[in-house]
Amino acid sequence: MFVSVSELAKILNVSTSRIRQLLSAGRIVGAMKVGYSWIIPLLMDGLPQIKKGKRGPKLRLEKNNPGPMKKIYINRNTIRDNKNNSENEPVISVNTYNSNEYGHEVIIYGFCRIIYDPEKAKKGEVSVWIETYSPVDVILRQYQAIAA
Repeated sequence: MFVSVSELAKILNVSTSRIRQLLSAGRIVGAMKVGYSWIIPLLMDGLPQIKKGKRGPKLRLEKNNPGPMKKIYINRNTIRDNKNNSENEPVISVNTYNSNEYGHEVIIYGFCRIIYDPEKAKKGEVSVWIETYSPVDVILRQYQAIAA
């Protein structure tokens, strides 16, 4: 997963200027500058790999939970049913650990990753989904039936 400078500052509980200092010194492994923005990779533990400094106090990494992971699925069965029955039921599902929201559109305010798992496809499960820790807006449109 990748994060921005401000997201990493929240995770590490430090200022954005401290993150920019680490980036300019080349101490955050794998960080890339794209245009005017930095893209910083996180390891499996949710923290970046930071090289040791030459002097000064050791950087203490305090993992601040960025919030629950959200998984976004597209329900192909609902798409099929909508086509066959001329309906417009929501086909997008946004799951967190304790809730499930359905909608027609999803806006992700930050980084996300798209995952394909062919092993799940063999078992008949959902094989493609999106994961993000960023805030997500789920938009549910209201459609009215048109009388013929």
